Amino acid sequence: TLESTWRKPLCFLNFSEMEKMANIEAEINEVQPVVLSVGTIGSTLQFYFIGQKCEILQDMNRHLEAVLKNKRALRKRLIKPRCQDSLPIEATFHKYVVELLTEAMTFIEKLESHLQTVRSIPEVPNTMKNMDAALTKTELLVMELEELTDQILKWRELQKEVYSD
Repeated sequence: TLESTWRKPLCFLNFSEMEKMANIEAEINEVQPVVLSVGTIGSTLQFYFIGQKCEILQDMNRHLEAVLKNKRALRKRLIKPRCQDSLPIEATFHKYVVELLTEAMTFIEKLESHLQTVRSIPEVPNTMKNMDAALTKTELLVMELEELTDQILKWRELQKEVYSD
């Protein structure tokens, strides 16, 4: 009961509160210049980046305005197929261009089969196993067929002897 009724004297209570307030004010005074400098640097950087973004947007705007000015010419170019345009090639290189085009056409024609071959590469070991198994079965069937032909020939000889008697 004595402990529960005991209070700090008022002078010490005020003194500790005053000390806490002084410590807090000292911390604020230490931190405030840093925060202000960071704030000014941050705002300066923010304005710098906003300026850069503004310049980029202005460049894009100028580009889009130029595109809109040439809208009709762009539409004509997009509608017209590009394959009808001719490339300026010196006469000495015409022979090579023709050869190159024929090789390109044969490559394009065979491209699907080449792609199919490349896709089947991971299946090659499995296919080889299947072919080996099929070859073994074929050899067994050939041996059975040879035995059967021998039996048929023997039976034929027997039938000839029976009919000749």
